[in-house]
Amino acid sequence: MNLSISEDKKSRIFGDLKVANTTFNKIYRGDREDRQPIHTVYGGANLFKSNTTQVLGTIALKSLLHYAPNFIEFGKAFQLNGFENFPKDVAIQKALIDELDTLSEDQLKNHNAGFSYRIYKKVITKLKREAVEDFRIDFEDGFGNRSDKEEDDTAITAATQVTKGMQDNTLSPFIGIRIKPFTEELKERGLRTLDIFLTTLLTETNGKLPNNFVVMLPKVTIPEQIIALVSFFEIIEEQFHLESGALKMEIMVETTQSIIDHTGTNPLYRFILASKGRCIATHFGTYDYTASNNITARYQEMDHDVCDFAHYMTKVALNHTGVWLSDGATNTMPIGPHRGELTEAQELENKTVVHRAWLKGYKHIRHSLYKGLYQGWDLNPAQLPMRYTAVYAFFLESYDDAVLRLKTFVEKAAQATLIGDTFDDAATGQGLLNYFLKALNSGAITMDEVLATGLTLDEIRTRSFAKILKDRRSKM
Repeated sequence: MNLSISEDKKSRIFGDLKVANTTFNKIYRGDREDRQPIHTVYGGANLFKSNTTQVLGTIALKSLLHYAPNFIEFGKAFQLNGFENFPKDVAIQKALIDELDTLSEDQLKNHNAGFSYRIYKKVITKLKREAVEDFRIDFEDGFGNRSDKEEDDTAITAATQVTKGMQDNTLSPFIGIRIKPFTEELKERGLRTLDIFLTTLLTETNGKLPNNFVVMLPKVTIPEQIIALVSFFEIIEEQFHLESGALKMEIMVETTQSIIDHTGTNPLYRFILASKGRCIATHFGTYDYTASNNITARYQEMDHDVCDFAHYMTKVALNHTGVWLSDGATNTMPIGPHRGELTEAQELENKTVVHRAWLKGYKHIRHSLYKGLYQGWDLNPAQLPMRYTAVYAFFLESYDDAVLRLKTFVEKAAQATLIGDTFDDAATGQGLLNYFLKALNSGAITMDEVLATGLTLDEIRTRSFAKILKDRRSKM
């Protein structure tokens, strides 16, 4: 066979291309394989105790059971499967509750009320076992403007409580602090709090950090703010003989300048580069961002168009870099207006207010999930039921269809197949795999439910549909 391109010329050209391809693959290395929390609870540093997450879980469960004492009230509150129009007859409701309590998991899947029942039980189990996945000890908005002495003292106390939580194994699986921003006005205060907290913590623990510990830097607008924080990290690591890079960080995306800067470009990846591999996530600040867009208070909502624009810009800038993306929070709290001994009318009003706030937050979270943002904030324990309800409902309602489509597609080893009215190709196959990976990460489904697709555990761990098909074809 005659060829026009010699081996030496091919080697030279492909050698240059290899360097470029390798550089690209280092930047876009794909999603991280470790667990991503589905939410972060932000709480004022002055209120933090070693058992705070357990307390929050207890409050959250109490709120759920009080305002949704059974899966019927629960389904009505979140408008699941038409429960908003369910008969009010107490006898009918009790009979249905008794019936579903006796059914197996497979039977529940085929029962028209089983969807609400299954999610209700999942949420209760989650609140009892691990109500808070990630907690941020907040020295910024959640702490407010206090005297320097009070913030100094709080930094010491918070670090001591984290130490106790490490000893008692009461901390959330992910934990960190949010300091004040490194703006010209607040940089000294932000650094001082960071220094006091870390010095106290690492002294008391003999140089050990909690698992999955991060420092959140808010209101980032320029790479130099990140560079400064990294430089301080390096000093602390040297002082306490920590491994280089042990201190990780997150940044807040909450200004228009962090989406489009003065050059007319998106600066987010430059922010990530400035962190020298330490920045693991970006969190969106809904209310600061909407305010920076001159949105009036009434319309400062998570599903506002300006937020959607920021989210899509962030995703395009950081997708496949291994940096986690988190949406913000709903600021409508599911807390009734009345306290103490209540009349029947007051109790009903409380319930109406809580259900309305739950449903609003539920819809906001669903909107985030629709956009491919699988983490968000919570600000109050009464919001936790809506967090887990939204996440579990989002994934479970698609499960049966996703299993059928992915199983059929994999079995035909990338040959296009038609299931019902949905045509799947290789890109859709990756989307289906992403569904199972995210659903598994969230706790909505189990590994056994993923394996029902016909994939093996090793195939799932590749996180690449193209690789799965390539390996399968090589064995055909």
